[in-house]
Amino acid sequence: MTTPAYPPKPVPGDRVAVISPSAALPGILPLPYELGLERLRKEYGLEPVEYPATRRMGSTPQERADDIHAAFADRDIKAVMASIGGDDQITVLPLLDRELIRANPKPFFGYSDNTNLLAYLWNTGIVGYHGASVMCELGRPGAMDPLTAESVRAALFTSGGYELRPAERWRDVDRDWADPATFESEPETRPGTGWTWVNADRVVEGRSWGGCLEILAWLLMADREIPRDLSVHDGGVLFLETSEELPSAEEVFHVLRNMGERGLLQRFSALLMGRAKTWSFDNPNSPQEGARYAAEQREAVLRAMRAYAPDTTIVFDVDLGHTDPQIVIPYGGVIRVDGPARRITVTY
Repeated sequence: MTTPAYPPKPVPGDRVAVISPSAALPGILPLPYELGLERLRKEYGLEPVEYPATRRMGSTPQERADDIHAAFADRDIKAVMASIGGDDQITVLPLLDRELIRANPKPFFGYSDNTNLLAYLWNTGIVGYHGASVMCELGRPGAMDPLTAESVRAALFTSGGYELRPAERWRDVDRDWADPATFESEPETRPGTGWTWVNADRVVEGRSWGGCLEILAWLLMADREIPRDLSVHDGGVLFLETSEELPSAEEVFHVLRNMGERGLLQRFSALLMGRAKTWSFDNPNSPQEGARYAAEQREAVLRAMRAYAPDTTIVFDVDLGHTDPQIVIPYGGVIRVDGPARRITVTY
């Protein structure tokens, strides 16, 4: 097992690959995608480069693996960004050439179903970046949230410590990407509530691992990209979040319980739990229903942690994953969780 190392960072003017390792939604929902590409160019000074399957819905796992290989092998490409997530990236992993990717380390940005590729990179020895998809964060209607924009800029271009801070305002209600009117104004937000700390009497510093809980569950079921030697996670920082699928509290508990039974949950000294996504087009919860859903998920997490890792430091409602604003989390990078000072610092 190779300890993940940070790949070289791009600089303004560089070319970056934009790929669709999961669903090629740019092909059917171009408005947020084109807006995201425009912001890459104008706000970050980067030149996006598309690959054959980026907009091709129904592309095969091999075609998507070919795009990943081409993006990493091209020496003129300095970073790789996912357009969006999906639900079948696990079928791409067996087709990847680990040695090719290891020989050409680059920052990869994505989350949700891209947890698959981030876990793969972790095992390949490359720090990845959980967050900043082109369609969701860069293609946000109106403008990028300033907290998101600042984090993306720091993760893209800088190395070293970056202190996280709770969002002053947030939202998780989405609007129709097919409707041009969606992009004429910024989405409605609500006041932030800060972070909630548990066992905050210590300082933890370690390498991160985790991602979207539903995808981790699939990786565990397929026994894919989960380290055989779990001691590599000793003292590390686990970060988790849930998606617009809105898994029930019992489902969340069951996944965490199985992680505990496998001996994985108790290896980590800290857990950062992302603010729960509480609304979707299939489940348009009211604010009250959403608050109840989030409270039930928090209790499910606490129930599992009390059973398997009762001393772990936990921070709830961190702005990571399927939330807006979104802070980029280094996957395999160093995170410092300072309980007494109530501070979280990531190393980009």
